[in-house]
Amino acid sequence: MWDPASYLRYSDERSRPFHDLVARVPARAPRTVVDLGCGPGHLTAGLALRWPDSRITGLDSSPEMVARAATLAAPVTFTVGDLHDWRPGPDVDVVVTSAVLQWAPGHERLLTRWARELPAGAWLAVQVPGNFTAPSHRALREVAGAGPWRAELLPLLRQAPVRDAAGYAELLADAGCAVDAWETVYVHLLPAPADADHPVLTWLEGTALRPIRAVLDDPTWAVFRAALGDRLAEAYPVRRARVSFPFRRVFFVARTAARAEENQ
Repeated sequence: MWDPASYLRYSDERSRPFHDLVARVPARAPRTVVDLGCGPGHLTAGLALRWPDSRITGLDSSPEMVARAATLAAPVTFTVGDLHDWRPGPDVDVVVTSAVLQWAPGHERLLTRWARELPAGAWLAVQVPGNFTAPSHRALREVAGAGPWRAELLPLLRQAPVRDAAGYAELLADAGCAVDAWETVYVHLLPAPADADHPVLTWLEGTALRPIRAVLDDPTWAVFRAALGDRLAEAYPVRRARVSFPFRRVFFVARTAARAEENQ
């Protein structure tokens, strides 16, 4: 289960990659824009400001997230659904999916299918986190593998669920798209009050720790959480009441049925 409040705890930091991604989509008047994995919908609502004459829709597998999105006063249609089942209609000119595909095993097949099924000249804009070798995730794997919960937790951890920018560029170019791919490391300076949990721990609670929390009972979760918090405090020391949290992101914007030289 996704918790919108936990996810939105670092809303500004999580929003910036979405805005940077959409800024690289040069579509002028798309007929329909779809946000796959729209979450609580606040970023999808911004697409209606970018393209006010377009039909904007958001899809997410979490009923909790879609319920939160439905409370927004925005000209957007939000729907609960699985992105594996989604197929683009003939008027879909822009597809955005940000920080979603890392949760979808075999998402490369989805990308190539969408590239094939989207109208000619449509835009597919994707961002995924690329921080799975960062100290945060190394600490998570170490703590998961060192306690009595090992057998239960290790199958839940993903080693490398995404490609790098070059890998996605090659994948979409092979699918006949013109591709703009890049990577960015954001250095988030997270507030770390003395009376609060370590901020990287609370960041992970909104995303990577969800499947772990779901399988541990309350007492076991408390022990696991404390052990991980200690490890994260070593990896990301607090200095002047803040923590420096580098976070790598992978982006690409692909245009379907377009020759590479058209984007040069």
